[in-house]
Amino acid sequence: MTPVATFVLIPGAGGSAWYWSRVAALLRDAGHEAIAVDLPGEEETAGLAEYARIVTNAAAGRGDIALVAQSLGGFTAAQALADLPVRSLTFVNAMIPVPGERPGAWWANTGALDARMAAARAGGYGDFDLATYFLHDVAPEVAAEGVQHQVGEADAVFASACDFDAWPPIAIRVLAGEDDRFFPVGFQRRVARERAGVDVDVLPGGHLIALSQPEAVAGYLLAG
Repeated sequence: MTPVATFVLIPGAGGSAWYWSRVAALLRDAGHEAIAVDLPGEEETAGLAEYARIVTNAAAGRGDIALVAQSLGGFTAAQALADLPVRSLTFVNAMIPVPGERPGAWWANTGALDARMAAARAGGYGDFDLATYFLHDVAPEVAAEGVQHQVGEADAVFASACDFDAWPPIAIRVLAGEDDRFFPVGFQRRVARERAGVDVDVLPGGHLIALSQPEAVAGYLLAG
């Protein structure tokens, strides 16, 4: 593997860097720098511009960056690309935007809710709730640890437009959890092809795959 100086790890809704804690530790053990970014999910005035600025400030002075984004973090990553020396971008069960899109519009634009409900009917796992859709494959002790890190997501970011023109000429990969109930893998496959022109790589795990399968996720990132 070509050495990577820095992995910058962007969390999803709520913005808690803790989500990446297990993967970040494994990346550091492998000799790399890993920066898990905290974002102000509950801040009513913080939109994508503020999120992207926090990411670029966290990575200031680093080169050869591998940007990694989970769920809602896909929008933050897209906006931050222009201001960072990024060598690769990896979406992990992520919302992949198009230029100018608002996260709040992404659901209807991609058909995400219809895909989720269709998968629920096929899988027989019923109505939406936290345990069923996010914690079904997370170890109980890890889920318990995460309670103190749970943060809400204010409306501001969903109303802000993703300010980027096009994907830069860098390596873009999409990692999808085979057991993701929030963004089903078939849905992710379609969105990745339509919006980023790439196929997905699939690993066992649900939407919170960095908590349920940290070794697999770290191995995937290190092999990139």
